[in-house]
Amino acid sequence: MEPTEPHLKTSVADGVATVVVSNPAKRNAMTAGMWRSLPGLLAPLAADPAVRALVLTGEGGTFCAGADISTLREPGDEQQSLAVRAEEALAAFPKPTLAAVRGYCVGGGSQLAAACDLRFAEEGALFGITPSKLGIVYPSSSTRRLTALVGPSAAKYLLFSGELIDTERALRTGFVDEVLPSGDLEKRVAAFTGVLVARSLLTQAAAKEFADGRTDRDAYWAEQARGSGDTAEGVAAFLERRAPRFTYGA
Repeated sequence: MEPTEPHLKTSVADGVATVVVSNPAKRNAMTAGMWRSLPGLLAPLAADPAVRALVLTGEGGTFCAGADISTLREPGDEQQSLAVRAEEALAAFPKPTLAAVRGYCVGGGSQLAAACDLRFAEEGALFGITPSKLGIVYPSSSTRRLTALVGPSAAKYLLFSGELIDTERALRTGFVDEVLPSGDLEKRVAAFTGVLVARSLLTQAAAKEFADGRTDRDAYWAEQARGSGDTAEGVAAFLERRAPRFTYGA
């Protein structure tokens, strides 16, 4: 029997790991226990050669409505520290990550979505970052990540106001990469992750580090490329007009 308590559940199929935020009684709000469990859940998926990409989504019709506000009455800043550690673990996941968003993606939900490499949303989704409604100082690392994603002006709009924005504005500001009609999100995510799984993880892992600001790893990735065989396979597949069979990370 599946647990009914708030939890994160995982599955792996066709090279894609799926992590589902499940707390439907509270619109998939993240409890302290859920924040605490995410880094440990991600670690074996990162090390699993069968996993080539990861999708983060929410149970049912919503992504994640943030942190469970009832736990914020507890003394200290433990929950925020847990959230930051979870966010950083997700951002550091060494393979492509994609947030599949329906419904509310608010507060800690937006924090998690921003930590993913890509975000696909269903029409009607709503996004917001709401610490100004609670008198909470948003973490500096999360603020920098948001600013890198949407730019200073849009980040300030979201953080200063705490207002929710729709998918059209989220797409325009760069918070989401694609907006799908109702009912098409799951099919599009499956198709796109299929593309990711077929591509070179060597290329993806290096590009992810470089895009995230690492400037000291050129020699490392050049060495990885020389030893992987992916370049030779990619060129051979192109010349032979066939699909490549990349092996880096396998």
